[in-house]
Amino acid sequence: MKFIDIENWKRKDHYNYLKQLNYPHFNICGNLDITRFNRYIKEKESPFFISMLYASVKTANIIKEFRFRIREDKVVEHETVNPSFTVMTENEVFSFCTVKFIDEFNDFKTNTSKEIQKAKNNGSIEDEPERDDLLYITSIPWISFTNVTHPIQMNPVDSIPRISWGKYFEENGKIKLPISVQAHHALVDGIHVGQYFSTIQEILDNPAKHLD
Repeated sequence: MKFIDIENWKRKDHYNYLKQLNYPHFNICGNLDITRFNRYIKEKESPFFISMLYASVKTANIIKEFRFRIREDKVVEHETVNPSFTVMTENEVFSFCTVKFIDEFNDFKTNTSKEIQKAKNNGSIEDEPERDDLLYITSIPWISFTNVTHPIQMNPVDSIPRISWGKYFEENGKIKLPISVQAHHALVDGIHVGQYFSTIQEILDNPAKHLD
C-alpha cells in the first residue's frame, strides 16, 4: 500500500470536486460474452461463481484505479484488493464471505470453496469496517438485469467498488452475462470502467490462458 500525492496528482481537481458530491458513486451495466468461458469451465468442471469471481477480481487488480481508496483526507493505492461477496445460506438469507485473492486460479478456487462452505453455515453479515482493500461482489442469478442500484455508506461515503452479475442468457448464438460495475467517481472515471469491461472480456475469451 502507498499514499497518493494528491497535490501533484493529475486527478487533483477532479478528485476534490467529485468527492464532495452528495452521491459520488456511478454505475455502468453491460453484457459480457461468456460463450468460450462457459464452455471451458464446464469442461474443467469448475464452479461458475468462483470462476467468474476470479475473473472479476483479477481484472480489478490489473486496473490501478480500482485499487484506489479514500481514507479521510488521503488516497491510498493497494497493491492487491480482495473479494468480499455474498453467499446464500440454507435459510435463504445471505452471509458475507471475504477471501484472499490468489493469482493462481486453482489455489484461489480451492481456498474460496472452503471459505464459502464456512459462510453457508454461518449466516453472518458482520463486516470489517477498518478494511478497504476489498471489492464488494454479489451474484443475482435469477435476473438478467439491465440496471442495479447498490446500498452504500454515506457518512462517510465509502470508496469500495461494487461488482455484480446476473442470470446469463443466449442471444444470437452467444451466451451473454449482464454485469454491473459501480465505483466512486473521485477515483474512477468511465474510461476506467471501459478498461474493466475490455480486460475482463479478454480473460473470458481466453479462459485456458488465464485459468489453467
